[in-house]
Amino acid sequence: QHAEAVTCSGVASALAPCVNYVRGIGPLQAGCCNGVKTLSSAAMTGPARQATCNCLKSFAAKIPGIKYGLAAGVPAMCNVNVGYAISPSTDCSKVH
Repeated sequence: QHAEAVTCSGVASALAPCVNYVRGIGPLQAGCCNGVKTLSSAAMTGPARQATCNCLKSFAAKIPGIKYGLAAGVPAMCNVNVGYAISPSTDCSKVH
């Protein structure tokens, strides 16, 4: 079974419904949790998780006015354990 490679454009489109929430200007949308769950289930290997982590960081860095406290809480609110914090200081090379 061939796993799809993680792409940053895929991460960005999956997480687009999360943008207003992590900026503190809207509710957490069901589409955001669907995206988080999709990314979590797609990233089953260490390298895929590292790629997702790097894409998450670059995506988050492009969101104007992002509140990282809100962003870090999204996986838990969606009942998903990603295993690392969504934060500019996260070292994606240590994600396994």
